[in-house]
Order: sequence, then structure tokens, then C-alpha cells
Amino acid sequence: MKKDPHINSICAKEVTDPRTTRPHILPIYPTSSFAFETIDEGIEIFSQKKEGHVYGRYGNPTMEAVAGKIARLESAGTGVEAAALLFSSGQAAVSTMVAALLKTGDKILTQGNLYGGTTELFTKLFGPFGVETIMTDLHDLNRVEEVVKKDEHIRLLYFETPANPTLACVDMEALASIAHRHGRLSAVDNTFATPYLQQPLRYGVDFIVHSTTKFLNGHGNSIAGALVTPHTHQMRMGGAVWQAMKLAGTNSNPWDAWLVHNGMKTLALRMERHSANAKSVALFLENDPRVERVNYCGLPSHPDFAIAKKQMRDFGGMLSFELKDGLQAGIRFMNAIRFCTLAPTLGDVDTLILHPASMSHLNVPKEVRLENGITDGLIRLSVGIEYAGDIIGDMQQALEKI
Repeated sequence: MKKDPHINSICAKEVTDPRTTRPHILPIYPTSSFAFETIDEGIEIFSQKKEGHVYGRYGNPTMEAVAGKIARLESAGTGVEAAALLFSSGQAAVSTMVAALLKTGDKILTQGNLYGGTTELFTKLFGPFGVETIMTDLHDLNRVEEVVKKDEHIRLLYFETPANPTLACVDMEALASIAHRHGRLSAVDNTFATPYLQQPLRYGVDFIVHSTTKFLNGHGNSIAGALVTPHTHQMRMGGAVWQAMKLAGTNSNPWDAWLVHNGMKTLALRMERHSANAKSVALFLENDPRVERVNYCGLPSHPDFAIAKKQMRDFGGMLSFELKDGLQAGIRFMNAIRFCTLAPTLGDVDTLILHPASMSHLNVPKEVRLENGITDGLIRLSVGIEYAGDIIGDMQQALEKI
């Protein structure tokens, strides 16, 4: 008779997976490591002779399935093969990319109206390690080419389009072409648009960054990021980006990955409603005499409307605006908000409002902010998928109180 293990051992040992049929919904694999059938299998996987899972920081089936879906969304219909990795945040995706691709003495060429956290990341974290950040107007393509041509140390052109929070748009195809002509790399933050509205791979961009926390997830219940590239070797075991992720521990986790996956199921529906609602709100604000200007790239009055129309299917759920009486009017307006939510994030299903100068861009030098249209009175609005009349009604009653 086969001897049963001691009860203490039964408590401690893992059970055999009893699955007989494939689950309809992607499972969450909450395991820190993976077991080998033999020592020979372990040696082959560690030596990269065979693909396989080893340790949660190196990769996980849940994370890889979700990263694969994001890569498919970015590449769908483009004819480009792409690969992706998931990270613990959008900032982790950006920092891992820079750590993998650049070295001391290299430079990043970017715009002044970036998300404040990215500006800080480049200047305060990578600056002391000898990676310099140069800011210029990326609309001026002749100037961009001149700067790149003259400085061989510029290795990466990094841009946001639409930008946070001014909604400025830049020509991805032109910037990627400049980068490639001079043997440099290009990267874009596609968080605002998502691949449903904009696919940078169509325009030759090398790396695409997402804060999946925002529109890809859409429900404000996880923090994660993604990096997508047609340079698929960079993302596999042994590739430069994968290696940087493994060593720095910037990987995502199965639970947050699963939440992103669940949110993406409604991405198409949400982005259509976000876009429709944002356009309605933008038109309302543009016609209110108390509003100085509205930044929404779907308005013909927006200076980058033509660029946005060329490379976006629709114009998304983000906008910003400034009241005529400046900062104090903005403060009174935000304190009068009742239906929308004051919160330092974006891309949720409900409408969120933020004051960039005192929140997202607090640590960006004031002269840099002002030079790039991020004034003290600017208000950013992430328009949700609620009934548009309720959002506009809240805007109207708050405007009446300033």
C-alpha cells in the first residue's frame, strides 16, 4: 500500500491542477515561481535554449497574455509585428526604456509640454546619471532636424501627442522619419489616445508607452504601464528592455494585469463615448464668454486640428481650458464642482478635473510651464462616459459661481 504523506506535508504541499477544460476567462497566476519537470528543463530555460517561465519578475502567463493583447491592438491592420511588456506603472515603462536604450553621455530630445512626471523623470533621475534632456518645439520640423543633425549624442526623440495637459499634437510620421534618417530612435506616449484612436506604428515610431492605469483600464482600479515596439527582440528573454525590466524589478503583477485586461474589453465602446462627450463639453466651453480658451484637438480652432485629424480616428476624452479671470477664477470654479470629481488622474469612466500648476506639473519650473501654455489658471478635464448633459450642467453651474 502506498504510504500517505504526513498531514503536515499535505498542508504544505501544492495541489495538482485539476483543470480538464480551458477556462473561458483569462486566469490570474498569483505565483512567484514556476516548477520544472527536470533539472535539464531548468537548465535549458535559464540558458535560453527553451522558452519557459522561471520567476515572476521575469514573466508571468497573465502578464504576457495582456501585454500580447496590447501589442495586437497597437499593430492591428498596420502590417507590423509588435511585442509588448507590462510594467508596474507608465513611469516604470518609460524609465525601463530609457535605462535599456541610453547610456551616460546620450541625450533625449523632447517637448516642453510633457506630463510633469516625465519631465521630472528625465531631468531629476536620469540627468544626474549623465543622460541630458533637451527641449524644443517639435512642431518646428526644420529646427528638430537641425538639432538632431548637429548633435550625435541625441539618441532618442520622445514625444506626447496629444500632450498632457495642453492637447498639443505633433506629426509622428515626420518626427519618426527624422529620427530614422539620422540613426536615432523615436518613442511616443499614446496614453491619451489609446490604440483605438491612434496607432503610432503606422507612422514608423519605434516605441509606444502607455500608462495603462488610464484609458486602457478605464476604471481607476490598478496602476500599470506598457511598452510596445516592432523591435520584438528587445522584449524577449535576453533583450535589452526585458533585461532592464528583470534587473530593475519594474515588472507588473498578475492582478493589475488582469484588471487591465478586463477593462480593455470595453475600450472601443468607452473611447467612442469619451470622444463624443468631450466634443460636446468642448463646444459648450468654447461658446461661454467666461472661458478664455479651450484646448481640444477635435475643435477646428485648435492649432493642431489638422495634425490630429491626420493621425487620429477620433479626438479622445481629454481637454483643458482657461478662464478669463485666471487662477482665482479657476480655484472658485473647481471648488464649485458638484457632479465631476477632483482627482489627480485621468481616463476613468467618470469625469475628473485637475489643476496642473498645483498638481501634475507642480514641480516643473514655472518658466517652462508658461512657455508651453501650462498657465496658472489652466484646468484639465478628463471627460467620462456619463450622460453629457450632466457633465455640461456641472460646468455651467460652476461657471456661474466664479
